[in-house]
Amino acid sequence: MKKRLRIAIIAGEASGDILGAGLIQALKQQYPTVEFEGIGGPLMIANGFRSLFPMEKLSVMGLVEVLKHLPEILSIRRKTIQYLLENPPDMLIGIDAPDFCLTVEARLKAHGIKTVHYVSPTVWVWREKRVFKIKKAADLVLCLFPFEPEFYRRYQVDAEFVGHTLADQIPMDPDQNAARRQLGLSSDVLRIAVLPGSRRSEVERLGSVFFEAAQRVQQIHPGIEFIIPCATPTIRLMLERQLKNYLGLRVTLYDGQSRVVMTAADLVLLASGTAALEAMLLKKPMVVSYILSPLTWFLIKRMAKTQWASLPNILAKRSIVPELLQHEATAEKIADELLAYLENPDRTDQLMDTFKFIHKQLCKDADQVAASAVLKRILSETDDNEK
Repeated sequence: MKKRLRIAIIAGEASGDILGAGLIQALKQQYPTVEFEGIGGPLMIANGFRSLFPMEKLSVMGLVEVLKHLPEILSIRRKTIQYLLENPPDMLIGIDAPDFCLTVEARLKAHGIKTVHYVSPTVWVWREKRVFKIKKAADLVLCLFPFEPEFYRRYQVDAEFVGHTLADQIPMDPDQNAARRQLGLSSDVLRIAVLPGSRRSEVERLGSVFFEAAQRVQQIHPGIEFIIPCATPTIRLMLERQLKNYLGLRVTLYDGQSRVVMTAADLVLLASGTAALEAMLLKKPMVVSYILSPLTWFLIKRMAKTQWASLPNILAKRSIVPELLQHEATAEKIADELLAYLENPDRTDQLMDTFKFIHKQLCKDADQVAASAVLKRILSETDDNEK
């Protein structure tokens, strides 16, 4: 009979919930007597995970934006640390959310509990000195991208490239017609998917800008349609209110189903983030945009070490998709970039080879590889203690 294992996991937002759910499934396959608790979202909970607090409480973006929610976040962190020290797990895995997770990891590691940080913070983009905090907090960093372990080796931090679970889930050649049938859409209409973000602050800043850009595109291509996945009921209500100012826009809203909606589209307009990686894996030409609070933007610009914000460009190490950020994120400029795709099909064709090359790089059966790395750490520690 295998020793029963208890693993604590902390995920701070939807992308972490996806990774956490895949990791839980793989760990259960490799080691059936494992239990999970911590902080997670609906996908993790559906896989038998016990969440101590609602994950949404941690889903706050931006340096300034966090300040409004800081007292509650600090309270949750303090209570989480206290609970895990009083009920020590065999391992703590922090998934992304570095400002929250690394502090918890460091406290537990100081008490002899093994720790893993899943998803490297973007230390290779900005705030490189965070690597010293990571070294103090994590026994192992599980990296999504192939260039990251080499960065950590320079600082004597143990890191392993596991690939990205989205790359494993998404087929190399997604079926656009099947996605359109699933959404009840005809196959003969040009469509643009519009994703202004999954957070209230993102939709407040980008929603109207995106709709005005869509209106400009529709004036030149009257037959075009826009399809929008709504991350939550609250986001849907916000978008419906904004759309009242654009009554002539041919638009359909969907509850969730962001991947299906992007697959059904010919072109994607989106807020920078994990959605850009997903759009790339779906082989969709895209325009990436983002607007932060002025102070957050000022601080990031001063500390950034790369000229790109979106993962397609960062992974390609060159500008392959347009990015319109902050003051550049105007309806006119966004519309111009969308129209450039529509009026130059060769531009789309040139992207596909690059997208497929990156997709193949990221395909590693990430959930299973990450689970194996976690179990290797736990079981080797158990064996050492029993000697």
